[in-house]
Amino acid sequence: MTTQYRASFDAKITFSNGGGLQAQGFRIDIPDRDTPSDHIGALFVASLGLLMTESVTLENVEVFAEPHKGTRGGPRGPGVAGPVPTAQKRFVELSHVIRAGETTYPGLPAPEVAPHLTREASRDVYADGTEFSIDRIPMVGNTGTYLDAPFHRYAAGLDLAGLPLAQLVDLPVVVVRTAGGGVRAVDIGQLAALEVGGCAVLLHTGGDRDWGKPSYALDAPYLTEAGAQWLVDHRAALVGIDAVNIDDTSSGRSRPAHSLLLAAGIPIVEHLTGLGAVPPNGATFTAAAPLIEAFGTFPVRAYATVPVE
Repeated sequence: MTTQYRASFDAKITFSNGGGLQAQGFRIDIPDRDTPSDHIGALFVASLGLLMTESVTLENVEVFAEPHKGTRGGPRGPGVAGPVPTAQKRFVELSHVIRAGETTYPGLPAPEVAPHLTREASRDVYADGTEFSIDRIPMVGNTGTYLDAPFHRYAAGLDLAGLPLAQLVDLPVVVVRTAGGGVRAVDIGQLAALEVGGCAVLLHTGGDRDWGKPSYALDAPYLTEAGAQWLVDHRAALVGIDAVNIDDTSSGRSRPAHSLLLAAGIPIVEHLTGLGAVPPNGATFTAAAPLIEAFGTFPVRAYATVPVE
């Protein structure tokens, strides 16, 4: 994987309309080890969304190797603007395996995997030496890693057959990391510094560590109502989470995150896994479901495409 760099520095800013700002030990993502100070200063201004700046002075600049944290306005890495040649990318699996008898969501039936036509029986159908297996899988749409279309929540919303591929394929990624932080809720505080417009916002909460266990559904991480509204207001293209539900199912029967996101036409992917292997930005995300009419939820093969040198 390509080495990523961050910078630490003290800064002084003056504004053309008067006043100033000082910062000590501020840290941001930078493109490479040799990023010049004036470029670091510009990234610093962009990370804070400052306007009418007159001068930026940096002191005690230190550059060090560290994975990017997703600084607002920071380097997005190669490949975001267009396709990456196969030799220059790697794929990160973000889906759980669907297995017979394994429950995804408490209270919903587990999938059944069984043969419709066995290999042995098929020998009577085809020419000598030719055999096939044709299998069947009765299951609910909420199985494994799955995508929610607006129809899942709203009768007039787009169903799986109506979602355009532009909302599901090769979306630039923004990873929001709260895993290991000791908090369940992903709120505005974890989102406000990020640029999410047109992006797949993937919530890396660490909730997938208990996948397949009863504890998976207990005190699970979730997206707050305010966080969901912020993502709607800032035009996220898709939102995913590596937990049992994007809403807090322990606090009652309301589902504000589902309601807000799907009302805005923003698809949701739940039960992701492996987000720790995806950089905070610079990757792309794909999670496409079959074209099924009058259906709102179905399993997907979700994955990230990560550029490499």
